[in-house]
Amino acid sequence: MSRVRGKPEVMSPVGGEAQLRAAVEAGADAVFFGVNAPKGDARGFHARAKVGFEAEALPDIMRGLHERGVMGFVTFNVLVFDRELRQAERQLMHLAESGVDAIIVQDHGVARLAHEICPDLPIHGSTQMSITSAEGAELAGRFGASRVVLGRELSLRDIERIARATDIELETFVHGALCVSYSGQCFSSEAWGGRSANRGQCAQACRLPYDLLVDGQERDLGDARYLLSPGDLYALHQVPELVRIGVDCLKIEGRYKDAEFVALTTAAYRKAVDEAWAGRPLSVTPQEEQDLEQVYSRGLGPHFMAGTNHQTVVRGRAPRHRGVQVGTVRGVTERGVLVELSQSVKPGDGLVFDPANWRTPEGREEGGFLYGLWQGGRQVEDVRAGAVAELRFGRGAVDGRRVREGDLVWRTQDPTLAARVRPLLETADPLYTRPVEAHFTGHVGQAPVLTLTDEQGRSVSVTGDAPLSESRNRALDEASLREQLGKLGGTPYHLGALTTDLQGAGFLPVSALNALRRAASEQLSALRAQAPERRVAPRLDEVLNTVGGLAPAPAQGTPRLHVLVRTPEQLDAALEERPDSITLDYLELYGLKPSVERVKTAGIPVRVASPRILKPTEQNLQKFLLSLDAPILVRSGGLLEGLQTEAGPGGSGPELTGDFSLNAANMLTTRALLDLGLSRITPTHDLNAQQITELAGLVGPHTLEVIAYQHLPVFHTEHCVFCRFLSEGTDYTNCGHPCESHRVALRDERGVAHPVMADVGCRNTVFEGRPQVAATHLQDWLDAGLREFRLEFVHETPAQVREVIALHRSFLKGELSRSALSERLSALSDQGTTEGSLFVPNDFAMLDALPILS
Repeated sequence: MSRVRGKPEVMSPVGGEAQLRAAVEAGADAVFFGVNAPKGDARGFHARAKVGFEAEALPDIMRGLHERGVMGFVTFNVLVFDRELRQAERQLMHLAESGVDAIIVQDHGVARLAHEICPDLPIHGSTQMSITSAEGAELAGRFGASRVVLGRELSLRDIERIARATDIELETFVHGALCVSYSGQCFSSEAWGGRSANRGQCAQACRLPYDLLVDGQERDLGDARYLLSPGDLYALHQVPELVRIGVDCLKIEGRYKDAEFVALTTAAYRKAVDEAWAGRPLSVTPQEEQDLEQVYSRGLGPHFMAGTNHQTVVRGRAPRHRGVQVGTVRGVTERGVLVELSQSVKPGDGLVFDPANWRTPEGREEGGFLYGLWQGGRQVEDVRAGAVAELRFGRGAVDGRRVREGDLVWRTQDPTLAARVRPLLETADPLYTRPVEAHFTGHVGQAPVLTLTDEQGRSVSVTGDAPLSESRNRALDEASLREQLGKLGGTPYHLGALTTDLQGAGFLPVSALNALRRAASEQLSALRAQAPERRVAPRLDEVLNTVGGLAPAPAQGTPRLHVLVRTPEQLDAALEERPDSITLDYLELYGLKPSVERVKTAGIPVRVASPRILKPTEQNLQKFLLSLDAPILVRSGGLLEGLQTEAGPGGSGPELTGDFSLNAANMLTTRALLDLGLSRITPTHDLNAQQITELAGLVGPHTLEVIAYQHLPVFHTEHCVFCRFLSEGTDYTNCGHPCESHRVALRDERGVAHPVMADVGCRNTVFEGRPQVAATHLQDWLDAGLREFRLEFVHETPAQVREVIALHRSFLKGELSRSALSERLSALSDQGTTEGSLFVPNDFAMLDALPILS
């Protein structure tokens, strides 16, 4: 495909008014932010629940942004439940009417609804859609998206391959925090606290300490305890390549960050994009780079964008802001700390002594504001790098007994940074201005006309009050006009190109010319601030009628058990129990074919599970899966899109079942995905047991396959724990594949060990250590007509596999009560069991009417 290469937008995060001003004055082309629920609605639909603007203020915010030539994109990037669809419709209409430039959406069904409500409102597919291929982008396009935000795990080569294969606009993150899990594929908050990351309530379990268990034994990792806490993304040096590739927007992460962070990062990427677009080399200075690290950093690097190196993404020493490393502790004195300095420090700096928290389990660190530096018993102002100085702090600020030789010293606060960033934060007049073209028509005897045209082609023309008279001295010329018309101080403009149409030696008083300039700039600003004209109308009922599809009649027939196994030994046990189908989910896909044949020979229906992520170089996996001549459990949106045009052996495609990772949270998304050729779908793990029951009533229970036993996949990550901590390699080519010879688990602070498994793409899944069981909800599901139940195994022994299958079969036959089933399953696990994501809160009342009518 031929991609139209334009200058990329610089997009900044905005969590409040101060950040909004900082982004605008630092030169952002666009900002993104959340909008809170309007009065009368229970919630807003954005993924940063603690920050956001009030809905009532949105029209004014958009007018102010547009006057400054900045686009405002609103995050609507959470999964929406059926009970909330009415609220979602109202809020989408408000966003469209308020003039937002685009909405950023995770939920496929909500994207389609938004497109129906306002066809003129651009829709951007959020990074929570887990888009890592051109096919994933095209799938989002089916639901109305004109742009997609790519996964942060892609390399420059991956991004370029996607750009060559799709015309959909591409947006990439270039700076800020990294999630260890693929966005949209993290269920840790849901599993461990009932706070869904897909609902804007991330509990940041990835930033907690874990012990590494290898084959059941704890492994000493030295100073690494935070095994899932990545550093922050810093791709400033990759900007020229991103510009060359044709990426449409470069995005800075950080809606929880302060105005200083927004100002510094925006200014840095603004300059980098301008230089790359003009063909100039990057001119960032060491001080500017240090400021970016100082304002907020867990350790900056390009990480996956520069290619896979599992030794660099997660350092594991600390999970929080470090700033700039300034030295190493060499000893402790009666009054201070001896530090070998690698950077200069000064009184007022905020310093922290980093002992690597494996030595201080409670996570406490010593630190404070520097009082002064001493050498040889004398106070000094400056110490060269490499020298040792005694650092002293205020009385009681630092407990020297808790500081040890070898501890790293970080500057977390630099008071001079505020002075450098203050011009971007405290300016009264617009600091960052945008060019306007001016055309001046001046014919002697006629009133002059000034036309201003902005970057988007919007123009205003202002006519003077009096005609031009003959000049007695110096006539108007282009130089004098440029001087006066260029005096645009106090406006958001600066003069770009100037053209003139002059006839005769005309004269115009400076006051009249200034009045003409002021009137034109004011009218241009008013024009820019106008909200776009859009067709907006409620469409939910119409969309619901369209997707109604099959009547939700209760399913008939005997309940069926589908078993998912991950090892040949588990397969042996499953074959003995003869469930209604067996799904193979192996680390090594190319070992699947013999196992597929074994299951077929046994006369049991067989399925193969696809990876959850497919990158551009992994598309051959689709052909391989099709070659197995077996139904497929589809876990990737990109694969689902790819299978729309691929046919299996014999000219007809395989039967497809959609898995939880497609994030079907409501009837709109569920029906839309089913319409893409799925025979059944497993709802997202963001639904509790009662919501699954309600969804069955809305879409038909025969369309759902629910999981009755599993270890919830809490993290799905490109970061390979095996490679990072069990090898010195950087990726699969040189790591020695420890995932094939060792069992690994991460033990949390409660003592629960969570298994880690790798897939064919070397991506890791961390599973909840306790089995999640649906025993207390199975009868409700049966009463609702659900008949397709899945049991999934991770590290279970063959004996446990046989017992779990047998127990569920006994329950479905009426031979075992739900309490007995729950007790027997709990007894099988040495860590107990959990309801996990299926837990129904006490205040989650069943509505008498259909949930969507609330």
